[in-house]
Amino acid sequence: MTAADTRALPGVPARRPATVLLACGHESDGGSALRRAAEAEGMAVVPGAGRELLARVTEALSRQTRPVVVVPMTLGRDPGLVADCARALRWAGGGTGRGGLALAPPFGTLDHLTAWLRSAALKASQAHTADRSIHTDRCALLVTAPAGGPFVDADLFRVARLVHQYGIAPMVEVAFDGGDPDLDSGVSRCRRLGAEEVWLLRAAFAAPARLPEGLRPAGPLLSDAAIVQVVRARVREALARLDEGDDGVAAGAGAEHGRGYAHGHAHTDDHPHPHSPAPGAPPAAHGHGHLHAHARPHDHGPAPDLSDGRLPGPPAAPAPAAPGPGAPGPGRPCVPSAP
Repeated sequence: MTAADTRALPGVPARRPATVLLACGHESDGGSALRRAAEAEGMAVVPGAGRELLARVTEALSRQTRPVVVVPMTLGRDPGLVADCARALRWAGGGTGRGGLALAPPFGTLDHLTAWLRSAALKASQAHTADRSIHTDRCALLVTAPAGGPFVDADLFRVARLVHQYGIAPMVEVAFDGGDPDLDSGVSRCRRLGAEEVWLLRAAFAAPARLPEGLRPAGPLLSDAAIVQVVRARVREALARLDEGDDGVAAGAGAEHGRGYAHGHAHTDDHPHPHSPAPGAPPAAHGHGHLHAHARPHDHGPAPDLSDGRLPGPPAAPAPAAPGPGAPGPGRPCVPSAP
């Protein structure tokens, strides 16, 4: 297995080389869209984050002394891939912050995706400026990606809205490969809304299997060189954290938290859960700004009864406790005790 040398970014201190495994999901068609760029740089493409990733990690650890870094190749729309990578690395012995195994931060986040899509839209506009027959005020951008599930697909609508904000096209719509709306429906909607030109803005590594008639490709989201540069940056960050005892597995295991249906659960020793204080809550309130584990399960009170269709009133204030000896009370000054 070849190793990717992480020393090549200009202006960044050189670091030791590492074996880099790219864990790929539906955004890259299982890695097929990344194979050319990865293999040219000595990086291995692994489809998915299950048994095959575990086998590749185990093999790399047994054959080499250099660190092994796994990079989840998501653009922010596959948090499950990140969590699956963390589980696989735990099976391979990760999660302790020791040894030569690390989970890098994901390739991109939804904020990265928004910025990359905006840049791609601007490049498409500049490329078509010379064509006088095309008027950008009558163009639509169709942001497309493989369908990934209701929550990650909903994320793409939010991203498209942010791309539209301060953008160059008056219309931005969304469509999915194998989802609803599909690409044909997306193009049809743009036409019905008055678009004369519809540009394909791809929010994925992989191109669609088929382009509907009348859809102009705006080019890839990122070039091969840009993809390699981002991967190297993620690997370098992972190695720096590994030197400090953080292999990234704990952070990756929580990637899906808050990205699905709301749920309630009891907290146990091995389930860290953050609590944020309510606005105006006193310092002694339950909220904390850090992750912690609870020694025993607890709840936050019963759910209100809404069967009669009325909203419940505010909870009754507890009766004030009688002041103890020396405690401040009405008309009694608060005098600090002697040290």
